[in-house]
Amino acid sequence: MSANAVAQTVAQDTAANTSAANIESLDLAALLCSRVCHDLISPVGAIVNGLEVMEDDNDQETKAFAMDLIKKSVRQASAKLQFCRLAFGAAGSAGAQIDLGDAEKVARAFLEDDKTKIAWNLPRALMPKNRVKLLLNMVLIAGQSIPRGGQISVDPLGEGEAMSFRISATGGYAKLPQGVPDLLAGRTHGGSVDAHAVQPYYTSLLAKECGLTVAATSEGEAIVIAAR
Repeated sequence: MSANAVAQTVAQDTAANTSAANIESLDLAALLCSRVCHDLISPVGAIVNGLEVMEDDNDQETKAFAMDLIKKSVRQASAKLQFCRLAFGAAGSAGAQIDLGDAEKVARAFLEDDKTKIAWNLPRALMPKNRVKLLLNMVLIAGQSIPRGGQISVDPLGEGEAMSFRISATGGYAKLPQGVPDLLAGRTHGGSVDAHAVQPYYTSLLAKECGLTVAATSEGEAIVIAAR
């Protein structure tokens, strides 16, 4: 099913008090590209700044600091690119399967740090490409809901190729980004989606493609994103 067809299906199911997003395929691709570029601007900019310092400053301590910055930024850029390749890219031919172990690897490299940890409770298995893309996009939303760090738990719902996912995030100031529940349902106030909102909307398209619905809720101190 094409992105346009999925978007039209979502539109038919939209509640009366909201507008269904209606995005052409080219616009969707452009918005996702903008999102990826936004994620990469910071580490790439830091690499450029570090190189400029090394060229212009002869102080060895300053050069050492710049090299450390470059190395850290290169790792960040690489982790983001590998994550985006699986979460947004083709990642193989039509009908391809992806190893959940690879999904775990890129998720940890992208999101885990001194403040954020991931408990990955999924079995090691091959799954249809779009289900893995859906999983990674759900994990990304969970990470965005705990801006000051915390714990992300990734759990299965069901088993086999039909297995879906439940992601929970706990941490200080845990909160869903504005508009995410509606966007996950394929709805948006005003009927338009910008580069900031395209990722949760894209997640709704992936869920539809997999024959699932995805929802985000607050459950006590946890933010839960589940696909069923």
